[in-house]
Amino acid sequence: MRLLLIEDEPDLLSGLTRALRRAGYSVDVAEDGEEGLFKALEIDYDAILLDVMLPRLDGWGVLARLREKKSTPVMMLTARDATKDRVRGFDTGADDYLVKPFELDELLARLRALIRRSAGKSTPAIEIGAVKIDTASRTVTLGGEPVALTSREYAVLEYLALHRGKLVTRTTLYEHLYDESGDTLSNMMDVLIYNLRTKLGRDLITTRRGHGYCIP
Repeated sequence: MRLLLIEDEPDLLSGLTRALRRAGYSVDVAEDGEEGLFKALEIDYDAILLDVMLPRLDGWGVLARLREKKSTPVMMLTARDATKDRVRGFDTGADDYLVKPFELDELLARLRALIRRSAGKSTPAIEIGAVKIDTASRTVTLGGEPVALTSREYAVLEYLALHRGKLVTRTTLYEHLYDESGDTLSNMMDVLIYNLRTKLGRDLITTRRGHGYCIP
């Protein structure tokens, strides 16, 4: 899953970016509201973490202008904890609101829930035949037995599972799995899909040549 973190405090920006990447997310960053809005409109992120007090364009402005064009899930991160600020956030179009300082575990749990809700899933568990995916623990079992996946293999599987029944193009997968600093190989997706079929069954993922992939 690919995230956009819009935050101008350098230590928090770098620390949170590292933590999110360790948790398996691809992360793009922006240090002011105008840059953040530009990226948010140009790229289809799975979620956006948005500070309120930003230079050039504040978080309220970013959110209002984003909502004119896109419905990307947005979690606001701010030290402003007054009820009126929370209400303003939700009324402007925020999907969640987390007050600083916060615990990383809570942020990650809220983020997982936010992404699940946006995909129409109400629980962390996704079952596809004998395959069970736990999006909270990022674990996968086949017939009740754990299956070891690399972080990239898991990311591909989770994205396809959250969009089950829909055709997902190779371009979309690349855009949602790699951030702006990532290097990709032209055959990387073929390798990841092959590995998933080897580990979880060849019929799990359908290829539509020239178009993309689908979990029926």
